[in-house]
Amino acid sequence: MSRYDFLIVGAGLYGATFARLATDAGYKCLVIDRRAHIAGNCYTVNVHGINVHKFGAHIFHTDSREVWDFATKYADFNSYIHSVVANYKGEIYSLPFNMYTFNEMWGVVNPTQAREKLDEQIADGFKEDPQNLEEQAISLIGKDIYEKLVKGYTEKQWGRKATELPGFIIKRLPVRLTYNNNYFNDRYQGIPVNGYTEWIGNMLDGIEVKTNTDFIENREECEGLADTIIYSGMIDEFYDYEFGNLEYRSLKFDSEYIAGIDNFQGNAVVNYTDGRTPFTRIIEHKHFEFSEEKGTVITHEYPAEWHLGDEPYYPINNDVNNELFEKYRQKAEAEGGVFFGGRLGKYKYFDMDDTIADATSDFHKITGR
Repeated sequence: MSRYDFLIVGAGLYGATFARLATDAGYKCLVIDRRAHIAGNCYTVNVHGINVHKFGAHIFHTDSREVWDFATKYADFNSYIHSVVANYKGEIYSLPFNMYTFNEMWGVVNPTQAREKLDEQIADGFKEDPQNLEEQAISLIGKDIYEKLVKGYTEKQWGRKATELPGFIIKRLPVRLTYNNNYFNDRYQGIPVNGYTEWIGNMLDGIEVKTNTDFIENREECEGLADTIIYSGMIDEFYDYEFGNLEYRSLKFDSEYIAGIDNFQGNAVVNYTDGRTPFTRIIEHKHFEFSEEKGTVITHEYPAEWHLGDEPYYPINNDVNNELFEKYRQKAEAEGGVFFGGRLGKYKYFDMDDTIADATSDFHKITGR
């Protein structure tokens, strides 16, 4: 008889949510993670009193009251509102595109003027059937905004020319004809007080967790521990790349503590949207939690080509990869006994609220509870 009802591989948000729900329903769970810490990519570490987002900026936001109620069971959330600044060769713009952006770009001051300018720009470059990202973007927001705020950033992010990227990457670009800098439209937004690691730790309270434990390296032992495996790692790695490997984009981070500066850039996130600056953004972590600590911590974020063994961040959901993923999904469905979740298991990018909702949905489907 197995020692556990569920072996949950991955102590990130998906695994922690599933483990919490299963444990509260009376199931016995073991959570393992190959890393030395819990919380996956939303892991935060305290540096000189500042909670540093080790794997890129994470802002919790949702329109779902159910998801918000679940999230706030395990931490108090602050009132942080995400507002991004774009730096194009020293010119400063507001994101997402709103009246501040249009005023900065064209000098317009009211929505009627902005709409006229947008329509004029779109008409100049509109394509009925856009064939690539560049044509798609110009057809949505015109050439000026595309050239300064989309082109360079997107090409750095994906490591390809915009004319070589599919248009579906930006099926829509948010345009607001209001002076509203809130990056998200969701009803609920904030960051856990004391950081994401403590939040995930509270979620996993009372549940057996083993870090520095690699399922792939200990497969035979791990598979005998539980009746059912919930796997939030890479689905192709689980099957030893039988059909080939799925592709991702990766990221590199360069963080530093600056003792002599208390406020480096005046905002949590500043995007660098020109093509020559090698990084896509600078994160100043103290602004996420309104910290008044002396000094500051900044992180330069660099997009990177992904190779086997690198940390995978963004699935490349083109036709080739989606077809390959479907082969793995069908194999998993036919074999049974293991269920895949999260962005690596389902080869799909999830925001944090989507991750909680998806783990909850999977729990209901798997257990019938």
